[in-house]
This record gives sequence, structure tokens and C-alpha cells, in this order.
Amino acid sequence: MKITLERIAHTRSGDKGDLSNIGVIARDPRYYPVLLREVTAERVKHYFSDLVHGPVTRYELPNVAALNFVLEEALDGGGTVSLRLDAQGKIFGSQLLGLEIEVTEDELG
Repeated sequence: MKITLERIAHTRSGDKGDLSNIGVIARDPRYYPVLLREVTAERVKHYFSDLVHGPVTRYELPNVAALNFVLEEALDGGGTVSLRLDAQGKIFGSQLLGLEIEVTEDELG
């Protein structure tokens, strides 16, 4: 079945220069394998294709059941030069929670 990411995870996001950083944290450790399978760097890059012009790198943090994504060339130059409404990238995490993922009923518990 399809659900939005927000059902099994929460996010934190921030920025440094022209990079945006998104932490995706499983609401329960049993959801971590779903995050690994469904929330890939390629999917995140595609999801933000209108905003992110550089590579997206995923880092896995199994000890805290989380993923960290670094989105390069994501802030139109960064907070001091960008004309975007959210030049600091704080909204990226909230936006990512709308990503549709596939899960089974068994995975949801």
C-alpha cells in the first residue's frame, strides 16, 4: 500500500551555504528497513528536482534508525544571496514528509 513518509518518520533539516541537510528519523526502529528501501538518494533528488541542482548523498545511521541526506546546490546560492522565500532550507524536511512510499501491512505492524 502507499502511504506518505510522515506516517513512519519525522524529519529535521537545515543548511550550510548552498547545501541543505535533511535527517529522516524512523518513528519506530522497525520502520528503518522501509526507510532504507524506499527513501533513496535518487528518489529524494527526483522529488526535489525543481529545487536541487547538484547531487544528493545519503548517509545511513542504523544506530539511531535514521538517514541523513545532503542536497548540494539546493538553496540558490544560500541564505545571503538567494531570493527564495526559504533560503535556509528549513522547509525541505517538511516537504519530504509528503513523499509517497510503498509498505506492506506487516511492515506497519
